[in-house]
Amino acid sequence: MELVITDTADQAGVLAGGIIAADVRAGARAIGLATGSSPLGAYRELIRRHRDEDLSFAGVQAFLLDEYIDLPAGHPQSYARFIRDEFTSHIDIDDAAVHSPDGNAADLPAAAAAYEAAIAAAGPVAVQILGIGANGHIGFNEPGSSLRSRTRVKTLTPRTRADNARFFDTPDDVPTHVLTQGLGTISDAGHLVMIATGPSKAAAVAAAVEGPVSAFCPASILQMHPHVTVITDESAAAALTQGDYYRFAHANKPHWQGY
Repeated sequence: MELVITDTADQAGVLAGGIIAADVRAGARAIGLATGSSPLGAYRELIRRHRDEDLSFAGVQAFLLDEYIDLPAGHPQSYARFIRDEFTSHIDIDDAAVHSPDGNAADLPAAAAAYEAAIAAAGPVAVQILGIGANGHIGFNEPGSSLRSRTRVKTLTPRTRADNARFFDTPDDVPTHVLTQGLGTISDAGHLVMIATGPSKAAAVAAAVEGPVSAFCPASILQMHPHVTVITDESAAAALTQGDYYRFAHANKPHWQGY
């Protein structure tokens, strides 16, 4: 795992976007997309590179981490709508190549299995973008999730629902259930890039990076993966005990070593 601490959230987004762009230019057939505020800077950088540097996503398949259950199709807070509005409508990727779990399926377990099969058929996912919840969740794998879990239905914790309430008219409008890729599914990707910014993420970042590997901090599964880049701003890195070492290691990164 490599941890990079940037001065600002904007710098974190630019760095993350550059890393993902390099994977796409290297021939990634499939990429994994996350929603929420953490990846927005990376998406802005990728859009800029598409416009200014001819970065092309033609032929790439994209897979979202998760989707709310029983949110009407096209709802402004659905993650399929979010990713289109914030990212994919601004680049040269076909709408049909952007996939999300079907939260309105009549048979949700079957929809979860179908999503796993679609990822396997198009993959492997070359690079998976991740955020982290204040309670350590990635995707919507809440604390207690199996470290080997696959795409399935999950019940959101009250804390996660409260954190997401700002996006809805009332807290009661936040769905209680989601379809999410599992920790095992996420771990199948070749490169995991997690972005965390802001002081509210500091405790979760420290637990994920420096704490024990535990189902009660789902993001700690990143410690078991062979290729992980964690990018934080200074405020999200505030609780790390080895912050000086991470800065030193990055400043002395061999010139031939990429991300």
